[in-house]
Amino acid sequence: MSLKEVTLKFTNEFSGELVAPKGIVKIGTEEGTVLPYDMLLGALGSCLYSTFLDIMNKKRVPYDRAEIHIVGEKRTEVPTTLKWVKVDFKIVNPEKEVGIEQAVKLATEYCSIYQTISHVADMSYTFSIVTE
Repeated sequence: MSLKEVTLKFTNEFSGELVAPKGIVKIGTEEGTVLPYDMLLGALGSCLYSTFLDIMNKKRVPYDRAEIHIVGEKRTEVPTTLKWVKVDFKIVNPEKEVGIEQAVKLATEYCSIYQTISHVADMSYTFSIVTE
């Protein structure tokens, strides 16, 4: 069993913080804060990247950096779950291109948050390789 735990603290308005074992995220509608779906899409992107990174390290394919852009649409009917989510991976300056497409595909298959969201939303992904 892998127990995960966070604490959320709020004022009597929608302003608060998510306190995790290794950091704090400000929640709200003001500048410098994030909204619930921002956190959800951020969790998706960080899970995908962590999984992708593990795969790329096993493949021994170095690269300079990765950028992940995520867009999703919420349904209008209640509950307003996500209708669809599109993930765009951009891999910058890989030493070689072989294996990157497979690593992205495997990341979507093994990322638990991607798989969880896929139960309510149509999921898709693209990837590109950029040389700078």
